[in-house]
Amino acid sequence: MRLDKYLSQATGLPRSLIKRQIKCKNVEVNKQVIQDHGYKVLADDQVLLEGREIMAPGPKYLMLNKPQGTICATEDSEHPTVIDLLELESIRDLHPAGRLDIDTTGLVLITNDGQWSHRVTSPKHRCDKVYFVTTAEPITDDYPEQFANGIELRNEEKPTLPAELEILSETSARVTLQEGRYHQVKRMFAALGNRVIGLHRHQVGEIALDETLEPGEFRFLTEQEVASVK
Repeated sequence: MRLDKYLSQATGLPRSLIKRQIKCKNVEVNKQVIQDHGYKVLADDQVLLEGREIMAPGPKYLMLNKPQGTICATEDSEHPTVIDLLELESIRDLHPAGRLDIDTTGLVLITNDGQWSHRVTSPKHRCDKVYFVTTAEPITDDYPEQFANGIELRNEEKPTLPAELEILSETSARVTLQEGRYHQVKRMFAALGNRVIGLHRHQVGEIALDETLEPGEFRFLTEQEVASVK
């Protein structure tokens, strides 16, 4: 796509303003200043406008390493949101695909593709979510079987779907589940008389959190990661 068209569609700015930005050396492609508004942008090119990365027009897919204290919402008057952490020129229509509690850290997927988001969050698509859990009390040997059989949660008509629990230490475990009920992991441990004091989501489906991302950092998903959900 032509550079001026790419930037205009991605930012919503008029083509005339984009051409002035290009002429004034405010646009970089792959870390090189480009002054040709007809320059052909390729799918994997990195485009910056005044130092800010510009996402390509069309569907967008990102992963974020969520820090504590942020909420999974598009906007909030009291707390910073995962969308606020995206240092991008245009964040229009982006939303988190699923939610984590304010004190839960780790992988959050963000997109503007509603159908893709539904495949991530809907229980019928059986998309595994993997969490690392730290508890206040010891995790006993009967936990894995109880998680596998389903756990009755307070004020819920049905028990949870079978989940996998792998004990890592006396007070830590790896939990894999396919649902996303309200505070589900915390409530499952609470039903067994324990309390979660640390919760980190590591993986959704085949998409694992990039270990190079510090809390609050993000990157775009690869084509393979996007396709793994579809």
